[in-house]
Amino acid sequence: MTRTPAKMIYRHPVAVRLTHWLSALALIILAMSGMQIFNAHPALYTGDASTFGHPVFSIGARQASDGTPVGFVQVGSHVIRTTGVLGYGPDGVGGMSARAFPAWATIPAYQDLADGRRWHFFFAWIFVICALIYAPWAVRLLPSRNDLRALPAALREHLPPWRVKPAPRLNPLQKVTYAGIVLVVAPLVILSGLALSPAVDAWAPWLPQLFGGRQFARIWHFGAMLALMLFFVVHLVMVALTGLTNNLRSMITGWLRVP
Repeated sequence: MTRTPAKMIYRHPVAVRLTHWLSALALIILAMSGMQIFNAHPALYTGDASTFGHPVFSIGARQASDGTPVGFVQVGSHVIRTTGVLGYGPDGVGGMSARAFPAWATIPAYQDLADGRRWHFFFAWIFVICALIYAPWAVRLLPSRNDLRALPAALREHLPPWRVKPAPRLNPLQKVTYAGIVLVVAPLVILSGLALSPAVDAWAPWLPQLFGGRQFARIWHFGAMLALMLFFVVHLVMVALTGLTNNLRSMITGWLRVP
């Protein structure tokens, strides 16, 4: 069996690599501290007040008919039992309690809104700084007309993903995906998060209105963060399937081995 000739190319500059790893760290801590903040009021609404009796989404706990606590996730009128995972689970101090997200998934593990906000705001600014530094490279992610025309073929070529070989340049599927995440979802997370800050609202009261009010801003922020985390997981899976060692080396040293 003959080996396919390969060469090394310098694909990722230092700034791209640094912002990549810092953004990954920031995203993990933002998600965990964000769940801590959400625990303080684990419900989303479609109005201008947070006192409605019918949230569009909520995580909580209630007593079953036998008196035992039951965790649940409610989406509209649909209720799913999630005891031990969501709604009712580990409290971080050795016991069980009613909390939307369990202790192992939040920063800090114990229930503390103030500490959760400190972690969240600090790494939110790290995420914003990384986005500003990466901006010149982000513009290059915009797909061209040729990329959009080649997208159906790229989709066929990347199924199954473990047959994909590394290439000197991003393929159309990567460009469309990365552009959507970097140029749409990430700014949406940042702007909707700023809209939830009272300090920002004081000098930019128009910002929450862009999202339909503070409660809609919470929905946008929650949904966009879920999209980011879904991309994060799929991205890790693809990195592993398409050559873990090669991909990690390229994002650590900048050099990628391609056929």
